[in-house]
Amino acid sequence: MDFNLSEEHIMIRNAARDFAQTELLPGVIERDNKQKFPNELVKKMGALGFMGIMVDPKYGGSGMDAISYVLIMEELSKIDASASVMVSVNNSLVCYGLETYGSEEQKQKYLTKLATGEFLGAFCLSEPEAGSDATSQKTTAIDKGDHYLINGTKNWITNGGSADVYLVIAQTDKEKGSHGINAFIVEKGMKGFHVGPKEDKLGIRGSDTHTLQFNDVKVPKENRIGANGSGFRFAMKTLSGGRIGIASQALGIASGAYELALKYSKERKAFGTEICNHQAIAFKLADMYTEIEAARYLVMKAAWDKDQGNNYDRSSAMAKLYASKVAMEHTVEAVQIHGGNGFVKEYHVERLMRDAKITQIYEGTSEIQKIVISRGLIRD
Repeated sequence: MDFNLSEEHIMIRNAARDFAQTELLPGVIERDNKQKFPNELVKKMGALGFMGIMVDPKYGGSGMDAISYVLIMEELSKIDASASVMVSVNNSLVCYGLETYGSEEQKQKYLTKLATGEFLGAFCLSEPEAGSDATSQKTTAIDKGDHYLINGTKNWITNGGSADVYLVIAQTDKEKGSHGINAFIVEKGMKGFHVGPKEDKLGIRGSDTHTLQFNDVKVPKENRIGANGSGFRFAMKTLSGGRIGIASQALGIASGAYELALKYSKERKAFGTEICNHQAIAFKLADMYTEIEAARYLVMKAAWDKDQGNNYDRSSAMAKLYASKVAMEHTVEAVQIHGGNGFVKEYHVERLMRDAKITQIYEGTSEIQKIVISRGLIRD
């Protein structure tokens, strides 16, 4: 086992850290307050190769590995989880899905633009009655010969109002259950496709989350991804990679909160000394650091499994389950260490606490991760 990062990985991490500090940090509080989507920052991240991190260079991607992806996600998430979730969805769900399962025509038409940040992607699985239970799709895609007609509603869609390309999961043959589901590429502007109002959220407020309506949306047959009936498998396998992205986001939120808490504890004085010298605070810092490191190794193991071509369903579920737990618990501790200042926006930790909660919910709740892990254990 080698726990050291390569020189290339260190360079990638440092580039992401510099970008986060110089580009994301200055306006992060304003974007959170105003729920402002950072279009200009998405373009800059695209120019740096962050929107197509693992995509083959022949499709405009950076051709990096999953370890690099985790390093970039952690550094971005320390500063702005709203920006990092855009990177996660575009990379893990949209680019990965198209590169792995799409046709060459689909890759040339869509992936080349998504990987460079020219286009932004969205992944549309969740519905009002089909969140964790992804087999209960009510959105339908009726086969009309040379095209499909899509009808239905998708909820809680990240990049919902800003995306150019939407990967939509829909039921074609209800009697076949999960084998009657397909995945489709829908473009913004297609007739009958409507974007609902932006959700007013607790956290990741700079990211736009919308409900989408499909009313007889005519989608060409060539926009179906993969073979007929392969949509559920496509969604589940894509989400396994998505868990690595959200696990690394949770890791970044936790480590960002820890760094702020450590810095503050060395500056704030009480009872004649810096508060880090009081055992109550010192032990909090020790617990935070230890559990964040444990989360980091789980996330890195999942990324390594992906890079090695191993099955990463279980390791990615374990990484997301634990990293999201650590993010929630230790952002709360970071606020506590800051005392009254932790409740004030300018100190950043209250935003990180709000952002942390969603990592236990989206791309599979913590309860769903436990189902994935336990089923794997029982099969073994």
